Amino acid sequence: MTQLALGKLNKLAVKKQVEFGVYLDGLSWGDILLPKRYVPVGTEIGTVLEVLLYLDSEDQLIATTEKPYVMVGQVAQLKAVAITKVGAFLNWGLKKDLLVPFSEQQIPMQLDKYYLVYCYVDKSNRIVASAKLDRYIGKETPDYQPGDEVQFYVASQTDLGYKVVVDHQHWGLLYKNQVFKPLRIGYKGTAYVQKMRDDFRIDLMLDKPGYEKAQAFTDVILERLKHKGGSLPLSDKSTPEQIYGEFGVSKKMFKQAIGALYKAGKIVIEAEAIRLV
Repeated sequence: MTQLALGKLNKLAVKKQVEFGVYLDGLSWGDILLPKRYVPVGTEIGTVLEVLLYLDSEDQLIATTEKPYVMVGQVAQLKAVAITKVGAFLNWGLKKDLLVPFSEQQIPMQLDKYYLVYCYVDKSNRIVASAKLDRYIGKETPDYQPGDEVQFYVASQTDLGYKVVVDHQHWGLLYKNQVFKPLRIGYKGTAYVQKMRDDFRIDLMLDKPGYEKAQAFTDVILERLKHKGGSLPLSDKSTPEQIYGEFGVSKKMFKQAIGALYKAGKIVIEAEAIRLV
């Protein structure tokens, strides 16, 4: 039997049409209303719709075809739009805002500020969020191989670099010698697994590893050289910051790429520049 879940996408069939919407077959959960404003054109009895299930302001189970900014089991950077006696409410893209109880706030949240939070279902079956990420992240054993692509959110800055949430579930680290611009809290990006640590945390790198990425980057360099009249004031002696400012990659990746172009006879490498042959 299909297992339904609050705060996640569920595929449910239309069971009954009414003036104010349609009722979906919620199986053991009973009929679930999808209000008229969310019903796609052409919907009829038996149509299967992908919907999010949540409790409305009166704690009634309801469905929507709108996609929130975050779902249960995920993290996201969200804006505080109200502060009340029960906690802070964040805009998560649905009509009913997302509650962060005071007990789940690292520091008192302020109106119009953004916070990185984890979305979950509490003991009362409410969909809520928490800024205390350590309570929810790092509870599963990661299963990655070096070179695997992952998505990350920056959670905090440390002496070593940036502590990040990997694929909404795990803790990872981006070392500061691989990052050449400041990353704000909540920044979302793509990284690659460098290695798995014994403490089940993940060391990451921003550059795609290996020959494949270097080869792809050679085309970028050639196009930039053509656009700049055949030369660029960069070489293997340039600083990491200069290279990142021009191309957004590490010095190691840049050196691999220009080395490949030099060996292919497409460029010459001078003391302070590279030029097309």
